[in-house]
Amino acid sequence: MTGPLLEILNLLGKQAHAIDGGAARQWAETFTHDGVFRSPTYPEPVRGRDALTEFAAAFAANNPRTHHIVTNVCIDREISADECLVKANLLIVRTTSSDAVSVDRVTTTDDRFVRRDGRWLIAERAVTRD
Repeated sequence: MTGPLLEILNLLGKQAHAIDGGAARQWAETFTHDGVFRSPTYPEPVRGRDALTEFAAAFAANNPRTHHIVTNVCIDREISADECLVKANLLIVRTTSSDAVSVDRVTTTDDRFVRRDGRWLIAERAVTRD
């Protein structure tokens, strides 16, 4: 399953650059139209592309100079040729105005990826704090 893994790695990289660069719509478009984002940092799941776009825009506006670093990505389980579970670690790093760098949090993401119209998208993301 190396082909899908390369596509998934590329999507996760684009996703991190999108939210860090304030490209909210592009970030949301890495999810399915009815995609879900769950995180213990936020009280309710975020559902659907419009809500995901709003979420990403608010995150970028409230968190300047933030970088999402995705690592240790692996396909945890292949459900079918068009669906798999992907596990990764996510570090959120902040640079202050004095150029000091701090790790804001380290989390694990559990994503359910589905292939739609020939490309991989996230149907559901669950973030857990480690």
